[in-house]
Amino acid sequence: MGKKGNRIQIILECTEQKKSGISGCSRYVTMKNKKNSPNRMKLRKYNSILKKYTIHKEIK
Repeated sequence: MGKKGNRIQIILECTEQKKSGISGCSRYVTMKNKKNSPNRMKLRKYNSILKKYTIHKEIK
């Protein structure tokens, strides 16, 4: 049996679009190592609805 790894799947959601009240949502699915980065991640990703790069935060 293989060892269960520290990598987990997370969802990143746009914060700027949430604040502006525009319908829809920009989300990305990625992986992270929970041992190396236990805190919630923040990454600059492209939002196709706003057509610019915005901050995406990890959601639960």
